[in-house]
Amino acid sequence: MIDSVVTVARALKGAALMGLVSLATTSFAQDAAPPALSPAAIAAQEAVPPIIPSAAFAEVPWYSDFKISPDGHHLLARSNQDKQTKLVVFDLLGKAEPFAMTIPEKFELANYRWAGSKRLLISLATTVPWYGDEARATRLLSYDIETREPKFVGRKQQGLEGDDVLYVDPDGAWILLSIQKTIYEYPSVFRFDLATGESKEVTKARSYIWEWIADNAGVVRMGLGFSGRTYRVVYRRAEGEDFQTIAKPKVDDEDAILDVIRVYQGSDEGYTLSNENSGRYALYKFNLATREIGEKVYDHPVNDITDYDTTADGKQLLYASYTDDRERIHFFDKELSELQGLIDGGLKGRQNWMTSWSRNKGVIMVWSGDSNDPGRYYIFEPAQGKMTRYFVPFARLKPADLPKTRYVTYKARDGLEIPAYLTLPKGRPAKGLPLVILPHGGPYGVRDDLSFNTEVQFLVNRGYAVLQPNFRGSSGYGKEFSDKGYGQWGRTMQDDLDDGMDWLAKEGIIDPKRVCLVGSSYGGYAALWGAIRNPERYRCAVSFAGVTDLKRQLSYQLDFFISKKYQNDWREKVRGAADFDMASVSPVQQAAKLQVPVLIAYGEQDTTVPPRQSKMLIDALKLAGKKFETHSYADEGHGLDKPENLKDWLDRLEKFLAAHNPA
Repeated sequence: MIDSVVTVARALKGAALMGLVSLATTSFAQDAAPPALSPAAIAAQEAVPPIIPSAAFAEVPWYSDFKISPDGHHLLARSNQDKQTKLVVFDLLGKAEPFAMTIPEKFELANYRWAGSKRLLISLATTVPWYGDEARATRLLSYDIETREPKFVGRKQQGLEGDDVLYVDPDGAWILLSIQKTIYEYPSVFRFDLATGESKEVTKARSYIWEWIADNAGVVRMGLGFSGRTYRVVYRRAEGEDFQTIAKPKVDDEDAILDVIRVYQGSDEGYTLSNENSGRYALYKFNLATREIGEKVYDHPVNDITDYDTTADGKQLLYASYTDDRERIHFFDKELSELQGLIDGGLKGRQNWMTSWSRNKGVIMVWSGDSNDPGRYYIFEPAQGKMTRYFVPFARLKPADLPKTRYVTYKARDGLEIPAYLTLPKGRPAKGLPLVILPHGGPYGVRDDLSFNTEVQFLVNRGYAVLQPNFRGSSGYGKEFSDKGYGQWGRTMQDDLDDGMDWLAKEGIIDPKRVCLVGSSYGGYAALWGAIRNPERYRCAVSFAGVTDLKRQLSYQLDFFISKKYQNDWREKVRGAADFDMASVSPVQQAAKLQVPVLIAYGEQDTTVPPRQSKMLIDALKLAGKKFETHSYADEGHGLDKPENLKDWLDRLEKFLAAHNPA
């Protein structure tokens, strides 16, 4: 049992959240070939599984997102017990009972990590009034696991972004935090003592520089920003030197597209992800002083490299990751490669991930699961040759009762190949099935893969086929595929959903007269807009936290992201041409055209897509005399963390679909 609950609300008393100004983050596995798809090839071979109670799918894990302390003695996890979001600390040595910190109401848990082995850094988000509208603000807390005292880290007056941590001392004594000194200034970098809360400005604000980058020793070495249509890049070789402007590339300069830059002590050499040469992000050596890309270190012939890591000194690469049909990782480090081999040998036929490890890799958290298996967590101790099952999140969901998801592709009307994931109900012939199209959120920088998806498995268990299209603009497929989605909200991105439906109908797998759209966030927008744009195609639509007014949502996002180097690019990604009327593809402004039933739901504490987005559509539908269903969750944000709320949502979803598109 958890014996001590400490609220972090009092630590926020010094954080002024009003009147803020915005602040602008070799060898490979071959692609899995899409299987031949025909009703005969995928006809049901097994008995129809039982109807699984919604409560089994809604068992929001008591614990998730485990992080092992650097010394391997403690384990940090997110918890959703007792209808509250908490952070829980477990003693892996068994010397003390677990204890928890409760996240205060009106705040969302945005992120958390270890700072040394005795202290936590916790990022919280909330929505604040902002020049007659709303904006998302973040604040940072430090938490000592021995004294169990939270402390606010920051200044009383600062911008919206209060959790831009550039560096964390390995022992957890101090951090570098980029914040604004006043609401009218560019960000400075402060060194905060986490024990005392005292701060010292180590890098002064510089005109047009919104984002600072520190090296692995905690020295601020690079600054990024923009002025008008021009980026600014400043750099220095070592602490004590003055920053020099080394580049002013145009915002639309393709050579300027670099991502995930990391800087290392005593060197101008580092690594970066760039799509300059092939149109796909690959890992290159990079000279920071000259901004010259060096030799290619690792790439994939089809997909983007999405991340990488190195040893602390930057001298050796550890791994690079990418996603083809599912997430994959390539290890450069021999020790990690051997450890992964041991894990895969012991847990065959699964997707196995080392999700967290101690500094000496003596204690490793392993997740093991699949598209039809929500998985389980193991503690792996290599020196002892021991792997112990630690936690099973969804004990009532049996993989044998759930179908595996298939990776497929189809052609859009303009000939573009669209990757997608198709899940079919077990025990039913793949012919004339009712369909739910489930577009992902984002929409940019996001994609679906072969991981377990609660909504997918719930809907398939109820008899629906489910299609998850990685429509144009989805990440991981290279620059050309991504760029084709820019400025295409409600246009060709929407066509890709319709074309997926047509492909399945042509194959005979689904009944084109029995199709609904269901989605969250951008997916919620796509569901609502599909129902308004093409009522002849869809029998109904369901939106959770969907965007309904593009212009207002874009303004809300830019208030927070203005300090980021891609701020101008983000506006163009969403809007497209400067003269494009976003109201023409916004559900609020087009509400009078709605002809099919819709279900609109949202969380009252959402800081990503504010509740106002859903409420504006509800008001517009009332004014237009349209029928709809709606429900809000007072204690939820951009997702459903509490099991009773998730169960309620799944029950409402099932009832709504049964009424308008029965399986």
